[in-house]
Amino acid sequence: MTRAKKATEVPTDPLDAMLARLQLSGIRDQLDNLLDEAARANLSARETLILLCEREIARKDHRRIDMALKLAHFPAVKELAGFDFEAQPSIDPKQIRDLAASRWIANGENVLLLGPPGVGKTHLSIALGREAILAGYTVQFTTATTLVAGLAKAHGERRLDEKLLALSKPKLLIVDELGYLPLEPDAAHLFFQLVSRRYETGAMLITSNRSVAEWGTVFADPVVATAILDRLLHHSHVLTIRGDSYRLRAKRKSGLIQPPPAGDGPPVGSASLRPVTGGNNLQPRS
Repeated sequence: MTRAKKATEVPTDPLDAMLARLQLSGIRDQLDNLLDEAARANLSARETLILLCEREIARKDHRRIDMALKLAHFPAVKELAGFDFEAQPSIDPKQIRDLAASRWIANGENVLLLGPPGVGKTHLSIALGREAILAGYTVQFTTATTLVAGLAKAHGERRLDEKLLALSKPKLLIVDELGYLPLEPDAAHLFFQLVSRRYETGAMLITSNRSVAEWGTVFADPVVATAILDRLLHHSHVLTIRGDSYRLRAKRKSGLIQPPPAGDGPPVGSASLRPVTGGNNLQPRS
């Protein structure tokens, strides 16, 4: 009986195996093309090595950014390049560019974006979050109602510490739409614990249609709201946007909505900053 011939095995490329072991997939997957590119450019051995490392770093950065964007749970794709600064003259573009550098995140500081609905607070928060990811920071986005509901659920299941620990890990936590909808009865106490856990260690960006003077009403507990603001405003950048809603502006241009009569007063959220109760600790640092 003739023994069946053993299938010929394709020899493993030792360089390919070493690159795989070193997890240099960017170089491994493009090696032939990269070497051809280096040869056409007449690069030296050192310059070729630099080229290979640059492509590997670019590949890893691209994958890291893609993963970080997915983990951030942004509700939409928004970038600073798409923000209409001319439509919102109350916003200083230079200040936004400074925030986009993300130094405040490294320092564990906070940003509060205040103003009426539709003026671009969520757009700016997502755009600044994307810039933070590009700078290498971890980011998580959530709405205030979703955040507080999650904290309340964890508290009821006796795993609040676990939830707070998870929320303390991202270098930047974005909390959108604070004050738009009623919060849970224990929202103030739960939110205070989160702010305390992140105080001076993790940055927060909060958007709200209410001025800080109204946060006692937002949380239905002026005392705890004062304690929350004391920590948030200690190291903070507060931007109050005074302007018209992008969505309503388009409707007014089409004639579907009439503009409000002059003298109606400032828009919601445009009140000047002042503490919920007395005390110097609530003033933002200059």
